[in-house]
Order: sequence, then C-alpha cells, then structure tokens
Amino acid sequence: MIAAGRRLSRQVDRAADRGLQRAYPPLLLAWHHGARTARRVWAWLWPRLRPLLALFFRGLAAGDRLVRRCCTFLVRAATAASRVVTPARAAAVVLIGAGALLVVSQCIDYRAVEIGQPGYADLPDVAQVPTTAAKTAGAAHFYLLVPVGLAAIALGVVALRREARRLGLLVAVLGLLSLALILLVDLPAGLDEGSQTSRFAGASAVLEDGFYAELAAAGGLLFAGLLYYARPCRIRISLSGRAARARRRRPRRRASSRAKVARSA
Repeated sequence: MIAAGRRLSRQVDRAADRGLQRAYPPLLLAWHHGARTARRVWAWLWPRLRPLLALFFRGLAAGDRLVRRCCTFLVRAATAASRVVTPARAAAVVLIGAGALLVVSQCIDYRAVEIGQPGYADLPDVAQVPTTAAKTAGAAHFYLLVPVGLAAIALGVVALRREARRLGLLVAVLGLLSLALILLVDLPAGLDEGSQTSRFAGASAVLEDGFYAELAAAGGLLFAGLLYYARPCRIRISLSGRAARARRRRPRRRASSRAKVARSA
C-alpha cells in the first residue's frame, strides 16, 4: 500500500514537471511580449499624461496657497474681532436682545381656548382647531414686564459703554423676577378655561407663542446677567506665569570666551 502510494506520487511529480517544462517557453514568450507592449503603451501614454499631471499638481499647489491665505485672513479677522467683541460686550448685546424680546412678547397672544379639539385629532394638519378668548401676554399682568424689558435694554446699553459687574447682577435679578411672574401668574391664567367650558363643548386652554417668547426672554435675561457678572473668559495670570514670560523676553548674554561658545553650542 505504501509502495503504491509512493509510485503514484512519483508519477504525479513527473507529470507536473513535464507540464511545467512545456509551459515555460510560452509563458516566457508571453511575458516578453507583454513587457514590450507595456513599454510601447507607456511610451505613447507618458507624453500625453505628463501635462495633465503637471496641471493637477499645479492646481493642488494653488489650492494650498489659497487655503493658507484664507486661514491667515480668518486668523487676522478673528483677532481684530476679538478686540472689539469682548465677552462683556457680547453679554451686553444678549441683554439688549432679551430685553427687546421681552417687550415684543407682551403684544403677542400667550393663551387661547380651543373648541372641539378631540374632533380634529384624526384630521390632517390643514384643518385648524377654532380658538376663542385669546389674550396677549401683557394683559395677564397689566403689562408689568414692558418696563422691565425697557430697563434691561437701558442697562445693556450702559454695559456696552462701560464694564460694571453690578449691572449684570441687576439684570439677572430682573430676569428672575420676570420668570417668577410668568410662572406664578401667566401659567395658571393661561391654562384656565374660565367660562368657555359652559359655552362650548370640548373647550381646552392652550398656551400660545407669546408665553414661550416671554419665558425665553426672561431666561435670556437671567443667563446673560449672570454671564456678564461672572465674566469667566477673563483669566488672571499667576506670578509664575509672569516670571516665565519675563524670562522668555530677557535677551541672552553673549559668551565671553571660545570655551563658553563651544559649551553653549
């Protein structure tokens, strides 16, 4: 059995060796022919491909120069803007915007009563629920937030001209009072159907855009006032940092001898 296996392996080995010997000359001829064809194709293609590659790399170089110039311009613009738009001034602008939004929100409807809202649940969005008893936000508290918003705008204008941390604290107090008035007065009054439940079936009170506008304005006053008061972007430099900066600016002494020059090198 072992001898038969050995004879079979020898026969397979000899057949494979003869096959390789017969296939080697055609393969070698095909290799030389393919290499010759590749050289001819490359010789024909390279003069036509070279200008395109040169144009491509020139475009890459021009794009690199353009990106560098844009980055340099953006850095200079950001540096110039940082000198004008300081954190305190940005917070003051937010104060003015929040105060203006608080004043405008008092003239917008903050609540309404929807009639028969369950009947419109399965209908498309085109069909709108009829509303009644709409009221503006200022009507709920006799427009008390209008002078608060005007005071916030005035304090923001003063904060733009000069930096005073107490102004931010005062605006934060105004925002906190506005939030308390909105949540304690406007919210319960806005969700109260009143006498509409006896007049209409399926009446339910809903809060409109005016409520959320005055709520966002009061929150903006509180946040911007605290940010202006804290001013976290102003970082104090420690004494060790000042000493290190002074050492970097100090000019180096020249060596007085050739040996010192060699040691410093």
